[in-house]
Amino acid sequence: MKAQNKKVIILIGPPGSGKGTQGELLSEKLNLYYFEAAKVGEEKINKAKKGEYVIADGKKYYFEKEKKLWQTGKLWSPPFITALVKKKIEELAEAGNSIILSGSPRTLYEGERIAPLLIKLYGKENINIILIEQSAEASIFRNAHRKICELMRHPMLWTKETSKLKNCPLDGSKLLKRKGLDDPETIKIRLKEYKERTYPLIGLFRKQGLKIKKINGEQLVVDVFKDILRVFKF
Repeated sequence: MKAQNKKVIILIGPPGSGKGTQGELLSEKLNLYYFEAAKVGEEKINKAKKGEYVIADGKKYYFEKEKKLWQTGKLWSPPFITALVKKKIEELAEAGNSIILSGSPRTLYEGERIAPLLIKLYGKENINIILIEQSAEASIFRNAHRKICELMRHPMLWTKETSKLKNCPLDGSKLLKRKGLDDPETIKIRLKEYKERTYPLIGLFRKQGLKIKKINGEQLVVDVFKDILRVFKF
């Protein structure tokens, strides 16, 4: 059963391209549920007990192993994150929510399973893909300088205005650097993963007849946001 008159926005882009920031802005502006797959995955991993696992495609995926992949800049095992994401999407559709997806799908495996589910639940005509483009140099700089707030994980992109902030302007908690994950060498691994495993999704989406729009992600946050609203006429 389709969620009537609801829409889906999928944000795709390299590390540090502002997917999280734009997702939150769009969520507030359009009253859509912001579903950040990375946040769901991190919460599950960090709360998991030793030896805990998820069964997907008849195989056990241990949280400890997935945590090690994530910490070194590699993507989670596709069946592991796909199982978590599909369950959440079904719950949101059942509740009648429009959604913004960030952080999934990130591989062809995920796209081949998640996109058909979204089409079934929401309708192809209601799915919009936003590709935020950014150079590798900009990704490395932004990731090396960005911070995440301690309480709600609000991402804080580096700008002259935010460079001296010590606390999140949204909830007041401390702004922290993600040790290891945003180190330059780890970012290079993440960029390689994006190029080889995530970017090919664009070809898959085109074959599925989904709407894709490219946005210049190297602008100011407010200008990226304006471009997204303009190209989709939201």
